Amino acid sequence: METITNGDVPAAQIDQLDQVAEHVGPEMHELLVSLSRCLREGNEIVAVDSDSTITPSRAASSLGMSRSHLYKLLDSGEIPFHRVGRDRRIRFSDLTSFEEQRQSDRHELAERFASQQRTREGAIEELVDLI
Repeated sequence: METITNGDVPAAQIDQLDQVAEHVGPEMHELLVSLSRCLREGNEIVAVDSDSTITPSRAASSLGMSRSHLYKLLDSGEIPFHRVGRDRRIRFSDLTSFEEQRQSDRHELAERFASQQRTREGAIEELVDLI
């Protein structure tokens, strides 16, 4: 695992990164622009092998939840894990998949609520027109 912080990269080099991003294919463009944005915002960039494992404490911190909630997700099978002796380890790729699914579920739920609100507003307008 390798970590890069914005303090390690001078602003001029981040500007150069943006310039390089303009002259590469779409796949690399997205990667370089994301990298540049994260560095400008002061976020750490962490390069992790997708098969590497992390502890439940680190996983909970990465997901922004309590360890007890994460252990419930592990026990229910929502996040796969394996044991190393008595300890649990979570593959980084499994954690990433869980987070992507969680974001997708949140987006879908927000869309459903927005759709219900539009339907409700349409029904109210129809009732007003009838009165």
